Amino acid sequence: MRSRTVRMVAIAATLAALAACASAGGAPAESADQSGTAGQQSVPPANWPVRTREHVDLWLHGFAMIQDDTSQVPFFRRGYKAEMQDLKRRSNVTTQLDANVGTLRNRLALNSSLVNAQFLPFYFGSLDDMLRALDIFERADGNPRAAGDRETAELIALLAGYFPLPADRDWARLLAQSLRDENSRFYRTYWDQQQRERSVVLTEVERIWQNTYKPRFQRFLNNTRQRGGEILLSLPLDGEGRTLSEGTQQNSTAVTFPMRTSDAAEAIYVIAHELVGSEVRTAVEDNVTPTDRRAGLLDRYVAAGAVRGGLILLQKVAPELVDGYARYYLKSANRSAGSNPVASMASAFALPDQIRDAIARQIDVVLGGI
Repeated sequence: MRSRTVRMVAIAATLAALAACASAGGAPAESADQSGTAGQQSVPPANWPVRTREHVDLWLHGFAMIQDDTSQVPFFRRGYKAEMQDLKRRSNVTTQLDANVGTLRNRLALNSSLVNAQFLPFYFGSLDDMLRALDIFERADGNPRAAGDRETAELIALLAGYFPLPADRDWARLLAQSLRDENSRFYRTYWDQQQRERSVVLTEVERIWQNTYKPRFQRFLNNTRQRGGEILLSLPLDGEGRTLSEGTQQNSTAVTFPMRTSDAAEAIYVIAHELVGSEVRTAVEDNVTPTDRRAGLLDRYVAAGAVRGGLILLQKVAPELVDGYARYYLKSANRSAGSNPVASMASAFALPDQIRDAIARQIDVVLGGI
């Protein structure tokens, strides 16, 4: 896979050239998102800062409103969809997302791989850049050969990986159109308000991450080729974060945005869960049988293994967080913590012994630097 840096350079060059052409032709310039334009903040710096990005939250918000969320650890915060619907109802706001939700849900049900498109906004520095790229993709009918240059062809090929079929491209167009309207009528106002209300939480998460926990995770980060990247606090997310890793310095990890400063450690819990993902998948894939795969157990074990793996990592680098981590993920799974949260977690997120032991060994190997 091409590195994220190369991809982002191509995306930035293509979108900048398109914007320049539009400006020269007299078209009105689009306003930049607060996160910046592609090529300026698209490639995260190497020190794992904690920040927010409105277009990432908007895109995930769209999925939260159209996706059935039945996983043990939900994709999105429990009650998020109902909360957003109630806010819009009380504000007397209806958008194209509301009007198109049935069509969007139907296609998602037919092609569940479209959920992978949740990672798309991580490639872009702003909402304008992402929507402009989707416009290029639509005009090319998803065909890289229709591009006039190599950079545009790479951009189209990237999007075609997420939306390979004509019906998928129609779905992407409808989702983008719906979210553009959702943002202008409702979401941007909501997002700005939440940023103001949670600014002290962002500051506290950054403080404990940079001063306390990132140094403790640093050996694990270095030895798993995750030396640099960014942490994004995301309003729709709960315990199941989103991570895009495409190079030693090019990683983006979106995690839950706690509501209060006293809950700031929740973001660290989800960071731990996300950081072990690759090691967990390796351990699981090495210890499942063809029968397990046919029964659909691989993904189930990977999901449970990520929760258990995050706890194993914390036991080794930040043991004071273990109890809170267990309680957090049990609550996320709607399970009782009881008097022994760690034991309750082992029951709620059950794994075969050989997989549990393989995950622990894999984490030990990484921390040992072998």
